[in-house]
Amino acid sequence: MHLPIYETPTDPAAQHAHDHGRIRRALTVSLAFVLALLAIFSAQASVDFRALMIAPHTIAGLIGIATAPLLHGSFEHVMANSISLLLLGTLAGSVYPRATLRALPLIWLASGLCAWLLGEAGSHHLGASGITHGLMFLVFVLGLLRRDRAAIASAMIAFMLYGGMLLTVLPQEPGVSWQAHLGGAIGGIVAAFLFRRRDPEAPRKKYSWDIEDELAAEAARLDRDQFEPPQPRDVPVLWQRPPDQGGVVLPFRGRHDD
Repeated sequence: MHLPIYETPTDPAAQHAHDHGRIRRALTVSLAFVLALLAIFSAQASVDFRALMIAPHTIAGLIGIATAPLLHGSFEHVMANSISLLLLGTLAGSVYPRATLRALPLIWLASGLCAWLLGEAGSHHLGASGITHGLMFLVFVLGLLRRDRAAIASAMIAFMLYGGMLLTVLPQEPGVSWQAHLGGAIGGIVAAFLFRRRDPEAPRKKYSWDIEDELAAEAARLDRDQFEPPQPRDVPVLWQRPPDQGGVVLPFRGRHDD
């Protein structure tokens, strides 16, 4: 897979400031969303929010696809999702700002639809855990698809922190919406394939060992070209039949011909 790569930066200080700016913006947006979740949770004590949850297989429950990720059932629930959103949102937004911006609506929708379609009748689903699963699978699959240094590093960090999400997309604990987890994971995987080329690989400084590796690879290629015979199509033609000269068919006498 070939990704567009910007030219090597002539101003490392400016590139360093640009990278820090991406991290700050991703952290600011993630923190703002977490604070909004905490504010909404504090308001749930005085508001009946059951109509805003996902109620599977009901028309009225479809509204929860848009609102259920903003609601949580307990303080432990909202804090667990807030920490995951803060870490994974900052990681995804700083490494893949364009892909993450386009992936979030898809993850949000897939998480809610899967909970509405696969959830048990009479149950209710709420919480942002489907979004956290979508972000984790987005970063992890992008690392497998792109395989540049930043992508591999971010995938390893996401797997080290939340690799257990690979198992929570299946039913394990009662009362946990694995359907929303599964939908978020599917949305993250689909978004990774759709938007894998949205963010060009960041330019990086070449170190002495990188230059040595490139020179060694070029020397090996020259040696290989020197000792290998040329391809038939590369051999020059020294003589060609004139176009006006026809061929002559010579008769061959058989063994018993007189």
